[in-house]
Amino acid sequence: MTRMEVRFSGLGGQGVLLAGVILGTAVTQYEGRYASQTQSYGAETRGGPARSDVIVSDQKIPYPLLSGCDILIAMNQSTLKGDEEDLRAGSTLIVDEDLVKEIPSMQGLKLFKIPATRSSQEAFKSKTYANMVMLGAMSEITSIAGSEALKNAISSLVPKETLQANLAAFDLGIRLATDRLKRY
Repeated sequence: MTRMEVRFSGLGGQGVLLAGVILGTAVTQYEGRYASQTQSYGAETRGGPARSDVIVSDQKIPYPLLSGCDILIAMNQSTLKGDEEDLRAGSTLIVDEDLVKEIPSMQGLKLFKIPATRSSQEAFKSKTYANMVMLGAMSEITSIAGSEALKNAISSLVPKETLQANLAAFDLGIRLATDRLKRY
């Protein structure tokens, strides 16, 4: 891998900013590669659009902004609508299957539907961990970062009182993605 451009897209409160920071930390601190992470979000505390962009590379990154998405993780329909023009031919699109119903049609798009929010609610009685479910799914579906590096980053960044639930949600995402990969 030379350079991969990743976007986590969702609404404030869905944890997309944390997911991007975790990916950047995993790559730089635990895999010895380069990463650039930028984020944007609406003025609302919760519910406004939020985005975390991460560039991962084996070489220094001279410009920190995405030119397109190799991997797009979409946590809801409205933000996917705003980000679909940044998908490239052959991109990987990972969506929360209960919150994203309209999928862009694009030649060579690799689509994976993960029930992140529903699975988080069922397993942890909270939607809070849907971002970790998606992070685990991304880890299994793509080769952007290894699961151990991501787990180490999660351990270093989330509050100790939620660490076990976050790690369990990450593992749940891996299992859900493994199931989806068997179907293809």
